[in-house]
Amino acid sequence: MDSPTTINIHSLSRACNDCQLQDLCLPLGLSRGDIERLDQIVNRRKPLQRGANLFRQGDRFQALYAVRSGSIKSYATTNGGEEQISAFHLPGEILGLDAIGNGSHPQSAVALETTSICELPFDRLHNLAHEVDGLQRQLLRIMSRELNSDEQFMRLLANRSADERLASFLLNLASRFELRGYSGQAFNLSMSRSDIGNYLGLAVETVSRLFTRFQQEGLVEVNRKAITLLDRGRLSGLCNLGTTVGGSAAGV
Repeated sequence: MDSPTTINIHSLSRACNDCQLQDLCLPLGLSRGDIERLDQIVNRRKPLQRGANLFRQGDRFQALYAVRSGSIKSYATTNGGEEQISAFHLPGEILGLDAIGNGSHPQSAVALETTSICELPFDRLHNLAHEVDGLQRQLLRIMSRELNSDEQFMRLLANRSADERLASFLLNLASRFELRGYSGQAFNLSMSRSDIGNYLGLAVETVSRLFTRFQQEGLVEVNRKAITLLDRGRLSGLCNLGTTVGGSAAGV
């Protein structure tokens, strides 16, 4: 059995050319020379500690941010003070794209664990994109990927049972970990059960009950934050066919 995935903090001096995430991030498709030009505008910040904000809702937009290691959650705060989580960001993913239009961040972003970030000042990135065709195309690809992700999330919540939502969430995480060279079978959840419930539109009690039932049915093994997917085929079938584990749907 694979050990749970642990994403380590990489050296903050590592250049884009040497980063193992470049195929998921902005350097994808760029020549070595163009990657070096991109690297010159990147600010490598001190790691964020768990609970620290990368930016807050309403902050002025100044840069895009690429996750190098760790994980981030994005959330909006309603007028009533309630938090609505919209995404969990893993290494190689970009934050801040939704702030380009209005010039301010519509959501907050907070570290779920110790997380290192590459900051890309947008004015300098915008100027460089005019000079490097491949960079402009990659920015458009990333924006398209974000739109597709939003659409998939809306489909996930629309007319889906609680079982389907959690199974889809776990399989999505597994696929994303595999893209980064980590185990898609065994990994750690950096987000709390409450965060998962918030994201999926489920009560935290429902999430806990589903994890217990998935374990009883032999779909997963749960040890606090460590998750092992024991039967991805059945989890996929649960999502695709709309069936429920154990013969009954869990309440939202």
